[in-house]
Amino acid sequence: MKVLEIKNLHKIYNTTQIRVHAVNGIDLDFEEGEFAAIVGPSGSGKTTLLNLIGGLDKPTEGEILVNGVNLSTLKSSEIIDFRLRNIGFVFQSYNLIPVLTAGENVEFIMGLQKWDRKKRDERTRELLKAVGLEERIHSRPSKLSGGQQQRVAVARALASKPQFVLADEPTANLDSKSTETLLEIMESLNREERITFIFSTHDARVVKKARRVITLEDGKILSDETRN
Repeated sequence: MKVLEIKNLHKIYNTTQIRVHAVNGIDLDFEEGEFAAIVGPSGSGKTTLLNLIGGLDKPTEGEILVNGVNLSTLKSSEIIDFRLRNIGFVFQSYNLIPVLTAGENVEFIMGLQKWDRKKRDERTRELLKAVGLEERIHSRPSKLSGGQQQRVAVARALASKPQFVLADEPTANLDSKSTETLLEIMESLNREERITFIFSTHDARVVKKARRVITLEDGKILSDETRN
């Protein structure tokens, strides 16, 4: 089942000095449960494409359909609500709320969605256990290592059972052991919960784990390889 369709997508940035065609006529489909990496050199359009898919930026031209809903037709308030209910984000810089504990960070989105308190607690403990941090539920981010913070960020991204998770360079600040642990956790959750993962990455370790690798260059698709 297709969860994401991208049709003739363009993003052009105009400044006083230069015109940048960051995404240039991309067509892509993603099926439920994919574990895909978007790769390419700096300036190839990886992060721009992820931001467009996540509704964090608007395309200059083209369509992005999530379960048949065209994001470009939604008002700003509707996009925020749609993103809240359908898309999870994992950022390079973790983006945890420093005054909240690990548990409170994980349940934050569920609170915005008005989940019942008991269900929020159950889901939070379930996910922190899945990422190996159940015993750190009351720890604030400042008391966690970088790898632990990123694992909390993954749990938060999965908390509301989104259609897919967008991960922008999620391993960039992690050592080899933390990266391996994080990738194993994400791969396991991907298979168990059928949540689609889409990464932008320079990390060869992420690319090795991916079952689909999309290479960008100058805002265009250079190759699209699916592995068994």
